[in-house]
Amino acid sequence: MEPAVQQEPAYVIHRRPWRESSLLVDLFTLNHGRMAVVARGATGARSPLKAQLQPFQPLLVDWRGRSDLKTLVQVDVRPAEPPTRTRALYSGLYINELLQRILPEADPHPQLFASYIEALQALAGLPADADVEPVLRVFERAFAQALGYDFAWDQATDTGELVQPNGHYGYDPAQGVISPDNPDALLRQLPGSALLALAAGDLTSGQARKTAKQVMRVLVDYLLQGRPLHSRSLFSHSVRSSGSKS
Repeated sequence: MEPAVQQEPAYVIHRRPWRESSLLVDLFTLNHGRMAVVARGATGARSPLKAQLQPFQPLLVDWRGRSDLKTLVQVDVRPAEPPTRTRALYSGLYINELLQRILPEADPHPQLFASYIEALQALAGLPADADVEPVLRVFERAFAQALGYDFAWDQATDTGELVQPNGHYGYDPAQGVISPDNPDALLRQLPGSALLALAAGDLTSGQARKTAKQVMRVLVDYLLQGRPLHSRSLFSHSVRSSGSKS
């Protein structure tokens, strides 16, 4: 008998057509991490699966199979309010793409799963004109921590010295905050005051938000190893269309 998993909490992070009438679905699950499953017959006229397997919708799923590619057996949809406003929606797609493109398969991260739920809830609750950046930065840091790339914002790893508010520093994804003259620095002139604010979890100032965005952009690009993120172009287009600046 094939091994089976039942009632596993999960979210759809990506899906695409597979063969004639099925879907290949990437799930982010609580206990099994990122998983690929086949939803057989999901595009058929009588199947409820296509409507059920939507991004941002909390699910309880059953699957079975011995290979890396499992077969979806059952889906139960749980009530939730997904992000629907344009910038919140595109931000959610960005988070999903991070998980789908970078997170190793079958590598459980329960804390990241909890952070993902918190990010979706925060995005769903934002007013239309609210800034999505703090939500994204908090999730990106949880994502970096899950992958082993977290670092101390208030200490230069190459010198061991504490960050000074009037100083300026560099950043390298493999080391974290470093001195600005370190040849490994991919970013330089990061304000010490902003780094200290981020160490305290304070994203209220524009300088702290800008610094966090610069650092996380470099880290994500490093983890992607040259692969593009399609959600970035969607998000940039929405910003230009609204006439605002992120």
